[in-house]
Amino acid sequence: MHGNEDHGPVRYGPLAPDPGLPVLPELAAVLAAASGRTRPEPPGGGPALREAARGYWERRGLHGTAAGAAAAPGAQPLLLALLGAHGGDVLVPRPCPAAWMPQARLLGRPAYHVPSPAECGGVPDPYALLETVRRVRAEGGRPTLLLLSVADDPTATVAPPELVREACEAAVGEGLHIISDETWRDTVHRSRDAVLISPAEMCPDDVTVLADLSGALTPAAWPAAVARFPDTAPGAARHARALDILTALGALVAGPVAHAAAHALEEPQAVRDRTARAAALHAEVAAAAHRAVLGAGALARPPQAGRHLYADLGPLRSRLAEVGVTDSLELEEYLTDRLGAPAPGGHRFGDELGALRVRLGTGPLLGTTARQRTESLAAAEPLKLPHVARALEGFAAVLGALR
Repeated sequence: MHGNEDHGPVRYGPLAPDPGLPVLPELAAVLAAASGRTRPEPPGGGPALREAARGYWERRGLHGTAAGAAAAPGAQPLLLALLGAHGGDVLVPRPCPAAWMPQARLLGRPAYHVPSPAECGGVPDPYALLETVRRVRAEGGRPTLLLLSVADDPTATVAPPELVREACEAAVGEGLHIISDETWRDTVHRSRDAVLISPAEMCPDDVTVLADLSGALTPAAWPAAVARFPDTAPGAARHARALDILTALGALVAGPVAHAAAHALEEPQAVRDRTARAAALHAEVAAAAHRAVLGAGALARPPQAGRHLYADLGPLRSRLAEVGVTDSLELEEYLTDRLGAPAPGGHRFGDELGALRVRLGTGPLLGTTARQRTESLAAAEPLKLPHVARALEGFAAVLGALR
């Protein structure tokens, strides 16, 4: 089957979009207070961290036990453990987070892209999913896993609940287990406009949930991620296998980081306030960046979550060709150089190399110093701050030059 993606070289990166914000002082104090902890957490995290994860999901309607949770130093080793705990082939939507395919390749696991529907990314089109499963099986493959992200990197969309349900029912009907990456669920820009429903609410026995805390709760420099396994016998067996893999990898959360991560997962008022304010800030800046993209004649879905947007510069192809840009790799180099910030091309996320798509982050637009970023976070009207306005003008100018 031509959709098999497991034979190419392993490609790493890019990193998740940078928040561009200083560390929450309360979290920094918690980490500092735990700096004397010299031992790492046990594989999968200690009781306090796992209980904090259980409470975090409980508040989001996902009931379970602390014994059904596991933690690791970042999403990549945790996803590797989750994939390793399952056999068989992997299906992912196109585009998908840049970290997913390398994990499957490292395990030598066949992986297949399934097109996303027109209205959002992060989930596969249900009919395309069924067709892909049947084609893979007809050619001797054994699809067993579907990865999806309801609040998505790279597309910054939130999949409508009805589409999530259709995709999950199609997957479960074909015997697939679902890994739901919910790293970005707490970065939804406007909850009234985009309702996020976890696949684990719809199919509780068939979904493992993954969340990298750097999505909304902790700095990326303090690596911590958590997983929630189904409360079933197969879920317990996969939990045990995942812990075996984390142990073999030495993928243990550092003691001080675990203390801070548990505090963040408990969501005291300061953490809740920061999460909400950061989401509101990135919503405003992303909307302004989206207007600049459309003003330049390019395309992008309105960003609904995260700190990024996914732009299609296909309508500017002829002008781009004049400056030597004919594919997404060249587009990445061109925009990264001119924007002075990472602008990973769509090929990093499984899109075709010839498509002129790129992920654009909003973090670099919040300021170049800690003071400016703090001002952006505190401002009632951040777009009126001189440094934000200048950054957006420069962003728009780079794109406008391609009209």
